Amino acid sequence: MEQNIRQKIVIVGGGFGGVKAAQILSKNQSFDVTLISDKPDFRYYPRLYHTATGGSSNESSILLTELMAGFPVKIIKAEVTTIDKQNKTVKTDHDVVVHYDKIILALGVVTNYFGIPGLDQFSYGIKSNEQAEKLKVHLHRTLIEDKKPDHHYIVIGAGPTGIELAGQLSFYLRNILTKHKIKNHKLNIDLIEAAPRLLPSMPAETSSAVFKRLAKIGVKLLVNHAVQAENIDYLTVSGKQIKSHTVVWTAGVTNNPFYEKNKFNLNERGKVVVDEYFMAEENIYVIGDNAASTYSGMAQTALSNAILVSKNFIRATNNKPLIKDIPKKPISVIPAGKNWAAVVWGKLKINGYLGWILREMADLIAFHDLEPWWKAGAQWSTEFQEEHKCSICD
Repeated sequence: MEQNIRQKIVIVGGGFGGVKAAQILSKNQSFDVTLISDKPDFRYYPRLYHTATGGSSNESSILLTELMAGFPVKIIKAEVTTIDKQNKTVKTDHDVVVHYDKIILALGVVTNYFGIPGLDQFSYGIKSNEQAEKLKVHLHRTLIEDKKPDHHYIVIGAGPTGIELAGQLSFYLRNILTKHKIKNHKLNIDLIEAAPRLLPSMPAETSSAVFKRLAKIGVKLLVNHAVQAENIDYLTVSGKQIKSHTVVWTAGVTNNPFYEKNKFNLNERGKVVVDEYFMAEENIYVIGDNAASTYSGMAQTALSNAILVSKNFIRATNNKPLIKDIPKKPISVIPAGKNWAAVVWGKLKINGYLGWILREMADLIAFHDLEPWWKAGAQWSTEFQEEHKCSICD
């Protein structure tokens, strides 16, 4: 009896898009699915700011093996370095060659320091669990060694990540100062943005509301300020030096260099040009942050892309017409300190405690996008675990 040959589907990237595509396609008997990721875990970026400020690493990280439990997916931990488009293979940093019939690329982005001297050497980041934990350890070590807070705590970049971190730092630093029994010291928390206002891509009234909120909780906002350099003691901003040993860069990312190295067609922003089915070249699909598509860069967009591509793979096996992408603007929810968030949901704009409740609901739904409700609820609840990496505070 003749057996149907299963299509080899290779998915590169363990973020929202890659994980969702692997889950959907692996349930279909027409496909043999391999997921390649350079990390062993899925990282939930919206909570990394909280991991860096006293939260558990569990709230922003889930092992890929857990997410793929019950799904027939082969997981390879490796970095994909090259793609042979003619022979339909990818090669990893361990010189492993993997064949595909179709491939979905969702590699995510990398940090871009825009060539500013010293930032790559002296600044902190929160784009991974390792970076978040490193920053958290530094916050406590400074208090233990110096018996006082840093001269300035500086966050560069007033996009969603920078606002989330600066707002939370205002509460977290005051909390740990008490635990370290350090009194009567002024806290200087600076948020620096090169653009004329916060959240330049969002409505002006939302930008204004967040500005007022941050000012109220003690964050000094410096807009129209350009970062020029950093050394071991100072950050140079618009010609002036600010003394600090705690500078966090959240301002810039760029597309994964894999695409330029492998001669993909890129737009002026360095993102991969795709059609309405997210196909970049024959049998090669690019989704999420890497694709030059509407609303690229949002987790909701990556999920939507993955679902569309996966459905079309299945439809193709059944000789059904493919579905074109119809971009849908994601909901933006940006926390700014404890129990406060700004929400932009179409024409609806909500600020304050209700916005915070919506953010909590959004996190739960995001986990449920990848896990059953009982697991998603357990994952969501890790937000209430404390982890300071400090002998005094723990």
